[in-house]
Amino acid sequence: MPEVLDPTISARLKRDDAGLVAAVVQQHDTGEVLMVGWMDDEALRRTLTQGRVTFWSRSREEYWRKGDTSGHAQYVKAVSIDCDGDALLVQVDQVGAACHTGARTCFVAGGDLGAVVGDRNQHDEEIR
Repeated sequence: MPEVLDPTISARLKRDDAGLVAAVVQQHDTGEVLMVGWMDDEALRRTLTQGRVTFWSRSREEYWRKGDTSGHAQYVKAVSIDCDGDALLVQVDQVGAACHTGARTCFVAGGDLGAVVGDRNQHDEEIR
């Protein structure tokens, strides 16, 4: 198992000032967005080579593998990088809750913000 992230992958990443890249975690078979975590090169290397998702905890300043303490593990199915290199999409098989609150997804606990719903037919009217 490599001890460093493949340099060709590392070169594609655009990290924030803390050296981190956002990782959007999605259930592989349903497309459900489960959570967002943060990865540095080492967390990404572990994720790519160990079959389980590892993040960098900004609050605890340490690596954590999802599910090691909660039992709610994330098994890697695919990892993709976006066109700008500043975000990752990690497709997983989620066991149990993804959110630390115990919810299946972190986007339920936060609640809907009440955005105005758009309509694609509006686009045709706007360009006329």
